[in-house]
Amino acid sequence: MSEFSISRSSKLKMSNFKLNALLDITLAINDNLPVDELIKRYENILKVELEIGKVLIFKFNSSWECILNSGFSAEAEDPGVFTESLLSFREVTPANMYNGELSPEIELIIPVIHKEVPIAYVMIGDIDEEKESISPIIKHLRYIQTLSNILIVAIENIRLYNENLRQVVIKRELELASRMQTMLIPENSALPVNEYCSFRAFYHPHYDVGGDYYDVVRLSESEVGFCIADVSGKGISAAILMSNFQANLKALFTREIALEDLVMRLNERVMESAKGEKFITLFLAKYNYISGKLEYINAGHNPPFFYHTALGEMKYLKSGCVGMGMIDELPFINKQTLEINGPIKLLTYTDGLVELIEGDEVDYGYAFLEKKITNSSALEENISEIIKEQRIMEGNESIFDDISILGVEFSGKRMPF
Repeated sequence: MSEFSISRSSKLKMSNFKLNALLDITLAINDNLPVDELIKRYENILKVELEIGKVLIFKFNSSWECILNSGFSAEAEDPGVFTESLLSFREVTPANMYNGELSPEIELIIPVIHKEVPIAYVMIGDIDEEKESISPIIKHLRYIQTLSNILIVAIENIRLYNENLRQVVIKRELELASRMQTMLIPENSALPVNEYCSFRAFYHPHYDVGGDYYDVVRLSESEVGFCIADVSGKGISAAILMSNFQANLKALFTREIALEDLVMRLNERVMESAKGEKFITLFLAKYNYISGKLEYINAGHNPPFFYHTALGEMKYLKSGCVGMGMIDELPFINKQTLEINGPIKLLTYTDGLVELIEGDEVDYGYAFLEKKITNSSALEENISEIIKEQRIMEGNESIFDDISILGVEFSGKRMPF
């Protein structure tokens, strides 16, 4: 057989091998084989069949990382080589054209571009640099490019698919967490409405879950307790801390406990849970239908509005202490007692209602709230107007935090002994 026939036969054999190898890789991808197995097959094709001695693949996920090192030294895996100069390469480039610090073992840089962005770089070196025949790198360059693109894009698609699955799971978990958290916060229909006082509330987390909380607790036939609270920060960690706080409040808030003692014990529980990394602002109160006395402690929370409708007088309920979880032991607690001697509206809220982004600054809308409550309209109407005018349910982009409102309208009537 002539040398020409042998050469032609060898080329045909190699061509058939390349086609079969591409088919094999494609089928492996379609069969959803693990990434490690795909890389192993790719390495075998290059090293065993094509006689490429050294193969290095860097791929970008959240940062550049080496996903294959076959034949190179460990030092070649350093992702620090990814400078702006290297990332500008969009075509196959000889390594000696890169002016950065690449391993001297690298002969060729093959970028893998996906959606006009480099997602990987294949760096290769020959098996025998002293060999007189044409380098395998040169002979099979186009094929190496094709194979590398198929492999890397497949790995990227697998990553994106897994990330989408993870996001779906997270979304479902957040939806469940949101439903569970909403169950911890009483609906308006469950709030007390009687001849002595009427409660109204509104809750709107900025994300699926939030760090706001309010509650109304029936302490006895003649006494009711209520609170509103806000965890520093947002998201899952704030929601978890608030759920823990809610459980503690429910367990501790009884008719017998003094507000000062309740606040001290809540502070201890928050310190145990948050370890000083987060804190909770809190407005806590109890109202006695018989005496008409309202006791309250403001633990670093936004001062509620206390408006006497008949007299047209406004107070801001500020007395109390620092927020829960700020310090191990509270240095002071100032409880205040007010007498409900006529029709009075009390509006408590979290800071998401008053802290709004206006351009590059934060606008504090306390004047807006005061204007909305200082009138003879029912508190329920006041709250509805606030929600409407702030466009809370319409996705107001100025709002960047959870929003909660808890209001109580006192009639001034007393329960007989």
